[in-house]
Amino acid sequence: MKKLIWQILASTLAIFLASKIVPGVSLTLIPEKSVYFGIKLTQEWQILVLIGTTLGLINVFVKPILNLITLPLRVLTFGFFSLIINMGILFFLDIIFPELEITGMAALFFTTLLVWVLNFFFSL
Repeated sequence: MKKLIWQILASTLAIFLASKIVPGVSLTLIPEKSVYFGIKLTQEWQILVLIGTTLGLINVFVKPILNLITLPLRVLTFGFFSLIINMGILFFLDIIFPELEITGMAALFFTTLLVWVLNFFFSL
């Protein structure tokens, strides 16, 4: 439970920092389309918390399964394939949430690095 809370906090902070620091990453509220689970989101922090929570849940529950499945590729590439997995997860979030816009591979790469660094420090 503690790990899940730290993952959600780290993911939320990473998305927030990426939207402020990384060029090509933006988080904007869409007035009539930002409705999730029947709740209309009216503030940017609400969508930030939703995206951060989703990323945290994926990192805790789905990512270990992906890491297990791709273990041979990660061994062959000396762990580099983990970066590809993380980029794929962020690309998936970019597709699911129209409020999050990551344009270009460089923005996706630097956002992935930011998420990785914050998850590393929050796990200490």
